[in-house]
Amino acid sequence: MIHKIDTAAVDSFSEEQIYNAKVLENFFQKLKSNESQKNEKINIVHIGDSHIQGDLMTNEIRKKLQQKFGNGGRGLVFPYQLAKTNGSYNERFRSNKAWESYRNIYPFKNNPIGLSGIGLWREDGGFVMEMNIKDPAYKFNSIKIITPHNKDMFDLAVSSKANSIQTTERKVITHKIKKGEALSTIADKYNVSVTEIRRDNHLKSNAIRAGRILKIATNETKAKTVSISEFVSLNLESDAFCHYYNSEKALDRIFLIPNKLSSNYELNGLILEKDAPGLIYSSIGVNGAKFSDYNKYPLFFEQLKALHPDLLVFSLGTNESYEKLESGNYIKRLREFISNIKEQGINVPIIVMTPPPSLLRKKPNTYINDYAKDILEISQKDGFAVWDLYDEFGGLSGIKLLKTQGLIGPDWVHYSKKGYEKQGNLFTEAFLKAYDNFKLKK
Repeated sequence: MIHKIDTAAVDSFSEEQIYNAKVLENFFQKLKSNESQKNEKINIVHIGDSHIQGDLMTNEIRKKLQQKFGNGGRGLVFPYQLAKTNGSYNERFRSNKAWESYRNIYPFKNNPIGLSGIGLWREDGGFVMEMNIKDPAYKFNSIKIITPHNKDMFDLAVSSKANSIQTTERKVITHKIKKGEALSTIADKYNVSVTEIRRDNHLKSNAIRAGRILKIATNETKAKTVSISEFVSLNLESDAFCHYYNSEKALDRIFLIPNKLSSNYELNGLILEKDAPGLIYSSIGVNGAKFSDYNKYPLFFEQLKALHPDLLVFSLGTNESYEKLESGNYIKRLREFISNIKEQGINVPIIVMTPPPSLLRKKPNTYINDYAKDILEISQKDGFAVWDLYDEFGGLSGIKLLKTQGLIGPDWVHYSKKGYEKQGNLFTEAFLKAYDNFKLKK
């Protein structure tokens, strides 16, 4: 079903699928130029909630668009595993130490919550954080480290070296207990204490039996070589947004280690790029997030500049509906979100995705219906484009069919892998259709 908006808007929407696509013309021109010259990186940033955090829909969009416009790199990644939550299948993180974390959905605290919407930090060093790329398509030549206010908190390493240290240790011999021997006489023989013998042999008393073998740490010493592995720090550079490293060889693994001059360690994300022009599609999602949660943290908007976005895509609204937020207040928060972005000097085209259909306490979610309608109605005045996922997936009346087709999950809110991939495919088709229309007009 098409929402009740003016007739011209309906005609335009049904023709192009992306409504008000004219606001994308500058972005489409950049895509068109890069198709012929192939000399730039083009950055799309998709921001949302749990529909986005798992990177199922967005990974489908990323793959399809990179097939057409070139693979410029993976874009923003985050160690979701270390924050004890789900993330993309494209990369895996592990650490020898535990990390503190906090999400933007919780009550405001002065925690380092920025670009990823999740703060991750430690108050002491001694850690090694390893990142492994699972999808070989996203091996990278460049890695950028995003920290609060661009503080120099981390070093990077791709390998370790073994350092040998010469030391000494006490010479250990063995003694077989003879019949009639006491622990005190054995101690006197080797000039050690009874306490030392008991400790080294885990004896609970002075009672011993003939035939047992004792280990005796004598007062003689012998040379010993100790091998210690140490990570070799890479030479990092920095700019106004990040600290970064460029490698001639494409990498699929790297280690984050403490910068020895720092006393605390806070990570907001990593940006992975290739030494090739093309499209980068970064996704930012937080389970349970609303526009108001992102609006709470100015650091998010400051760090968004580090991704150099050419186009922004928003997918938020499901969690607002669960709070029964009236549509007028939803639109107010959306506008505040856009205003916060523009205050950072980020003036790029925006596509707002309407939230997908869901049930609210086992009943059709009419709040989302209202959000979708009002998003479309204000889009021309506010100057953003809209892709109506709500309508594409059947609106109020379509949710039973989604269940029959195995597209929506058992909670009637989240979607199956198949469902998210279908969303990604439909969006990509609509996006490319709008782009083709632009080229035909030109």
